[in-house]
Amino acid sequence: MASSTVEDYLKHILLLSEGSADLVSMGDLAVALAVVPGTVTTMVKTLADEGLVEHQLRQGVRLTAEGRRLALNVLRKHRLVETFLVNVLKMDWAAVDTEAERLEHAISDAVLDRLDALLGHPETDPHGDPIPSARGRLKTQVYATIATCAVAVPLRVARVTDQSADFLRFVEQNGLSPGAEIRVAERNLTSGLVTLRLPAGRTVALSLAAAGCVLVAPAR
Repeated sequence: MASSTVEDYLKHILLLSEGSADLVSMGDLAVALAVVPGTVTTMVKTLADEGLVEHQLRQGVRLTAEGRRLALNVLRKHRLVETFLVNVLKMDWAAVDTEAERLEHAISDAVLDRLDALLGHPETDPHGDPIPSARGRLKTQVYATIATCAVAVPLRVARVTDQSADFLRFVEQNGLSPGAEIRVAERNLTSGLVTLRLPAGRTVALSLAAAGCVLVAPAR
């Protein structure tokens, strides 16, 4: 059984490699885990010895098939726990990440399967992040962002990638949570602002940087 530290490393390598075949740099991994680079180097060597990652000196690291299997299982636990905390326990979606970080290492696969069934086998968590299946499949979909999508067409918010507490509260307060229907009314590159039109004629303005953290899909 992998330790919580091993699980954290594998999960963050998976997240950092999402949508890319490139190696994950040791520096990026150190930042994600909030540890010094020397600590990452030591741990990655251990993971490589255990057959969980491939480490290419001065280039980076990638998961092996077994490392990816374990990482997907941890990510599945994390996102299902977040869904349970928000949908069932009605916790603030901006505050569940820390709780899920603790519980993902403690919950058994048997309890996880019961939790999945209780929740109705959701495909995404409250932030719109895809939940790996019990068979270890992770649906990935390429979305436009509010900073890059078409203007004046019906859209729905699909995912929020900045999951800091402040940004999630901003998103919620302005009606931009996953599932919300919006239109981009104007995108002004000079001022760096995007103006959105929401139902009932409401408008919201946000910076291009913030707009880049909200992923959208065509309205259903």
